[in-house]
Amino acid sequence: MKKPKWVVAKEQAKRAAAAETVWLFGIHAVRDALMNPKREKLRLVVTKNAADRLADAIEASGVTPEMSDPRKFAAPIDPQSVHQGAALEVKPLDWGRLDEIATGDGPMPPRIVMLDRVTDPHNVGAILRSAEVFGARAVVSMSRHATPETGALAKTASGALERQPYIRVRNLADAMTELKSVGYLVLGLDGTADQTIEEAVDGKRDRAIALVMGAEGPGLREKTLATCDHLVRIDFSGGFGSLNVSNAAAVALYASKG
Repeated sequence: MKKPKWVVAKEQAKRAAAAETVWLFGIHAVRDALMNPKREKLRLVVTKNAADRLADAIEASGVTPEMSDPRKFAAPIDPQSVHQGAALEVKPLDWGRLDEIATGDGPMPPRIVMLDRVTDPHNVGAILRSAEVFGARAVVSMSRHATPETGALAKTASGALERQPYIRVRNLADAMTELKSVGYLVLGLDGTADQTIEEAVDGKRDRAIALVMGAEGPGLREKTLATCDHLVRIDFSGGFGSLNVSNAAAVALYASKG
């Protein structure tokens, strides 16, 4: 019997995901990936200078490096990338299910950052770095219309991609509803909101909190706005103020910390 088209499409998507690889570049990003036992490493291209700087990580990883001339760097990455003579082909990390990460034990009340169509890899990388600093459980993004793991994201994250769960979900509103069902207070960042983050979390800092951030310009989509428990704003000292999404995420995490 012929398989339905949706079954064929699902199987093709699964095979494509299994074949997907990412090229990480830059000394910090490559070192942290080499030292991460959960990261599947496929190919390492380095110059002599980079190999010397990464000698301990290369030895620990067991990966055999390919030496390359710095003037004709052999890794298939953008020639304009600041690779510092090191590039590593890897499989994307599998962090597991959102509900398991969201409800696991931890030293502080859980915080999760959720991104609604934030597509700039530099912003997402900076958000991962802030999430790690402030002890967030995960950064959640969408499977489509969002940023996958990329070399630029990893370089901006400065190693946080190897330690901070970055989970991509098919439907953000469904993921928000799932978090609400296990006790999360879901706060959407909106510059026109009536209350500040501090006001919304007053007396509730011991609760699990998800902070939902929209893309710069469009902000949160209508369905995302409707799914939030409350809309909150970052209080500015003057009559007007704005932050890019990565800076806003850092401030929101600090303002809502338990």
